[in-house]
Amino acid sequence: MTAGRDLTGKTALVTGVNAGIGYETMRVLASRGAHVMGTARSLEKGREACERVEGHATPLVLELSDFSSVVACAESARAQANVIDILVCNAGVMLNEPRQVQGIEMHFVVNHLGHFLLVNRLLDLIFAAPQGRVVVVSSRAHRSAPVDGIQFDNLAGEGPFDRQQYYGHSKLANGLFSRELARRMGGTSATANCLHPGIVVTSIARNLPGWQDAIFRFVGPLFLKSVEEGAATTCYVATSLDLIGVSGCYFSDCNQVTPSATMRNDAMAQRLWTVSEGLTKPYLI
Repeated sequence: MTAGRDLTGKTALVTGVNAGIGYETMRVLASRGAHVMGTARSLEKGREACERVEGHATPLVLELSDFSSVVACAESARAQANVIDILVCNAGVMLNEPRQVQGIEMHFVVNHLGHFLLVNRLLDLIFAAPQGRVVVVSSRAHRSAPVDGIQFDNLAGEGPFDRQQYYGHSKLANGLFSRELARRMGGTSATANCLHPGIVVTSIARNLPGWQDAIFRFVGPLFLKSVEEGAATTCYVATSLDLIGVSGCYFSDCNQVTPSATMRNDAMAQRLWTVSEGLTKPYLI
């Protein structure tokens, strides 16, 4: 999907590069000439991943569940670059038990709020690029979110734990965030889009019970996408010349597709932005 693209002189930031789709995205962008800042939860993991790619890759530390870490990561990125041409919000978790971070359900914090904060801290660098792009890795799993959408009255996740529903809830938030971001970017050259990478054999299943993780890793390759296939749509949305000026859209298998009606709910997207600002306000300044 990036054949013939020369990204020399471009700067990208990709979250969650120590494995899976994040690593493959970093590898591809770096191989095309971009300087890629790759985040991982520890400097050791980030450095090891960056050293494995051909090209220019710089490790950054990012713990999305810790907003202070998000701020520090954004400042580290500023020390490395004056503009960000591509920001890929890729990292995520899928948990097998209920967890909270400062009273908020953890899928929502890691998969949505951490990236919301990171993007907002770096928006000026994205706007400074000739055609800055924010690429949010969502999922078809957004259709597993509650039928009424974002649970504004229960962001703590109280009640029976349903892993697929909570994961889907966070992926719906990803899509609504990118949609509202695209609206706010109107009148600029910057764009924001989200995508479904496919069902891919990655380490995201590491928090599942042992037998489920084993099935995912050993049987999955027979039916699921490879990591390379899973990263293809991310790389396409991040680099394609055909998508200059295309914003607020949802992609799957390197094609624009229609997400659920809930993900197209502009009023919900705007409310989510306002609520997310409130939850991260001390760190946005």
